[in-house]
Amino acid sequence: MSSTAPATPNGLPADRDAGPFVPPSGITRLRESRPVSPVLFPDGHEGWFVSGYEAVRQLIADDRFSSRQDTDIIHIPYEMTGMAAPTEPSPQLPGVFIAMDPPEHTRLRRKLIGAFTVKRMKQLEEGIVEITERQLDELERLTPPVDLVKEFALPVPALVICELLGVPHADRATFQGNSAKFMEKDVTLDEKVAAYEGMTSFLSKLVTDKRAEPGDDILSDLTRDDDLSIEELTGIAFLLLLAGHETTANMVSLGTFALLENPEQLAELRAAPELMPDAVEELLRYLSVADIFYRIATEDIELCGETIPKGSTVVASLLAANHDPERFENPDTLDIHRKARGHTAFGHGVHQCLGQQLARIEMRAGFEGLFRRFPTLELAVPADEVRLRTDMNIYGVHELPVTWTTGTAR
Repeated sequence: MSSTAPATPNGLPADRDAGPFVPPSGITRLRESRPVSPVLFPDGHEGWFVSGYEAVRQLIADDRFSSRQDTDIIHIPYEMTGMAAPTEPSPQLPGVFIAMDPPEHTRLRRKLIGAFTVKRMKQLEEGIVEITERQLDELERLTPPVDLVKEFALPVPALVICELLGVPHADRATFQGNSAKFMEKDVTLDEKVAAYEGMTSFLSKLVTDKRAEPGDDILSDLTRDDDLSIEELTGIAFLLLLAGHETTANMVSLGTFALLENPEQLAELRAAPELMPDAVEELLRYLSVADIFYRIATEDIELCGETIPKGSTVVASLLAANHDPERFENPDTLDIHRKARGHTAFGHGVHQCLGQQLARIEMRAGFEGLFRRFPTLELAVPADEVRLRTDMNIYGVHELPVTWTTGTAR
């Protein structure tokens, strides 16, 4: 098929009309009819949308599709009311290596590999469980109903990443407010810049202080490397802080919502806790909260029979890929017995998430502790009243009101 085939108009459907956990029906139809589809974006750009499992894996592993946003304009496939369509490429942010290509990406990522090895993460597991249990103690002291996002799902990964990076716990509220604003889809450029500058000014002082007096944390380890500038260290810290709590917090809250809405699966998991590792992989596949990734074609490239012209913005949906029936049987069904490894929730290729082992440990500890300590946990509102984060770049729920029978927590 050629790139002259008609493009799907009006950008991508974003309404979760098929339910809170599966792709929008329009996305599913696109994947079924044409997993590599030309799409006419709202600003008039003819870009491409990639939704099939094999196509997404090929795309994000092919370095001819650039992650840089400073050489070409990244066109957005959604209507944006608060922010004007970009008219020029974004500036390159020092240290933010997910928006870089090799060799710059390789140089910076290599500095972090030692901090996120499976062995090191396992050594941290006991401390993560302790943080989780302390937060569950706090939750137990509250009178239900409570918002599980505010009281559990957000504090645990925030505390863990603060511990790892050596960020003072007292600064959590500041960076969480700025990171939430930065992750909103439809805000003005001025608001986004202000949120970014709020985080980076705080982090610049932090890494400068750590370079002068290093402690026992990942940022201090990085500041000992004279090859990294303060600006690069600040960008790396920004990326780790943002990715290190936003994604996991939303996986814990949305995963809890999904399990409560699948009571038979939850009952099986409670009865057989040894299923937890497989359950976490399945939830990662099923929910894929970090869904949309952008690439720019640096030349004319053939992808699964389609020719994508040089300069095209290419949008990949990890959620659609993870719900592709060509790869996963009955993909729109949550099945904690499924062997879901091979999913794309952490990406694929050189940009695959560095912190994936940390995220797995936090999710296992969070789900295991929550459902063990609160055996009567249930939603405090009808499921269709739970506010979904369709307005955010990381999907999840804004609040998850839950309740339990008092006296049953243990």
